[in-house]
Amino acid sequence: MSEEQKKILEQQLWNIANELRGKMNADEFRDYILGFIFYKYLAEKMELYANKILEPDEITYKEIKEDSEDGKEYIDAIKEASLEKLGYFLKPSELFNELASKGNGNGESNFILESLQEILNNVQLSTMGTESEEDFDHLFEDMDLNSTKLGKTTEARNKLIAKVLSHLGKINFELENTELDVLGDAYEYLIGQFASGAGKKAGEFYTPQQVSMVLAKLVTTGKTRLKAVYDPTCGSGSLLLRVAKEVEEVSSFYGQELNRTTYNLARMNMILHDVHYLKFDIKQEDTLEHPQHVEHQFEAIVANPPFSAKWSANQLFTTDDRFSQYGKLAPKSKADYAFVQHMIYHLADNGTMAIVLPHGVLFRGAAEGHIRKYLIKDCNYLDAVIGLPANLFYGTSIPTCIMVFKKCRENPDNILFIDSSQHFDKVKTQNMLRPADIDKIISVYRERKVEDKYSYVACLDEIAENDFNLNIPRYVDTFEEEEVVDIGAVAEDLRGLEVSMCDVDKGLAKFCKELNISAPF
Repeated sequence: MSEEQKKILEQQLWNIANELRGKMNADEFRDYILGFIFYKYLAEKMELYANKILEPDEITYKEIKEDSEDGKEYIDAIKEASLEKLGYFLKPSELFNELASKGNGNGESNFILESLQEILNNVQLSTMGTESEEDFDHLFEDMDLNSTKLGKTTEARNKLIAKVLSHLGKINFELENTELDVLGDAYEYLIGQFASGAGKKAGEFYTPQQVSMVLAKLVTTGKTRLKAVYDPTCGSGSLLLRVAKEVEEVSSFYGQELNRTTYNLARMNMILHDVHYLKFDIKQEDTLEHPQHVEHQFEAIVANPPFSAKWSANQLFTTDDRFSQYGKLAPKSKADYAFVQHMIYHLADNGTMAIVLPHGVLFRGAAEGHIRKYLIKDCNYLDAVIGLPANLFYGTSIPTCIMVFKKCRENPDNILFIDSSQHFDKVKTQNMLRPADIDKIISVYRERKVEDKYSYVACLDEIAENDFNLNIPRYVDTFEEEEVVDIGAVAEDLRGLEVSMCDVDKGLAKFCKELNISAPF
């Protein structure tokens, strides 16, 4: 698929999404359109798999008569295989195109609301008692088909949904072409579009793609395969999937997300990107208060946690293995270092972690200063600090940084500082990192280059002399000397202007006299 075709597809999907807008805000109609796209994906995946099984019998899945004896035998055999391979099951009558064509038929037969709700319920029910049960549990719960936001009457809601399904049915996601990830890319595009319209709430589920790319490239430096990647605040899962694009293979994906709706979005996103249900483990819980992957360590960890979030800082955590060695807990009002500590606990000895944080973590004192000093002096885990431009993230305009940590560092005697805060492009109201900006960050990090007004390698003694303050301007001097002003030349210019103004005044006075009107001075 060419870049132009991809953009056409993205625009088609966005136009369909806008059919649902009505009185809903961005994060509400997001749940419906992404849910419908997900249903279409599941149905098409099911049909392709079933048709492959049926090839020796020279029939297609849609041709099976579900009520016949032969049909029931076919259905039972396909269901068993499908639950193992795909993790779910849909009958021929429950396929997307079957329902979409019914909804756009004539007469009473085009009422599909109840059928659609039953099908979505059946997807979940089909997984009960199987290994994929947790991955499909309540996956469609945010799609309330009886919501008056879809229409005041059931007829109005039915008409709208039938229209949306009809439009979606005309789009070919090319699932049979395993080399392409058309639907996955389109889904990512829509998530980004919804984020741009969701304001502050966008931070709950979306990291801008260019920032995700930087994080992914940082943690995959020197690696072609990963056993596992982990994101403790995974949002929609886009950051985990971005890491997978930087290597040949990721064996397992792990994530945790507090928000229930976003948790559903992450699971859908994984399945839509053809990540097998046995290869991902996404949990819904508070990462700091109730961690779900306690026994695991990972060789790649990425995160964009909520900036300076509140947490309990309960004294019981002083005996928690994640925090106990530091002697102090992150403050209740700022959980930034609690997320850092949590991630370091889960970092494998051969691993790399990269986390987006507000600049305050670089210089704030008290408990945070104590933890920062411990990480640098006692553990020597901090590998790099990268300053990013302001206004990159939806919902906040503050400048941010990326901190990179490793337990076994190739350069244990120093820390790399990069200041990329002035390297960006302004697009509408957001700043964006350009491909060249991303490439520069990554190349300087990987080669550990020192570049005037951009990067600096600070030895640990210098960090200690600065009392472990990591404020980037202490290390990267971006000061630009102002051009020397020649006061004599400026005065001469002003005298010249004065003479010119006098000549203009005389000319104006002459014209006014000829016109027999008063001069304006």
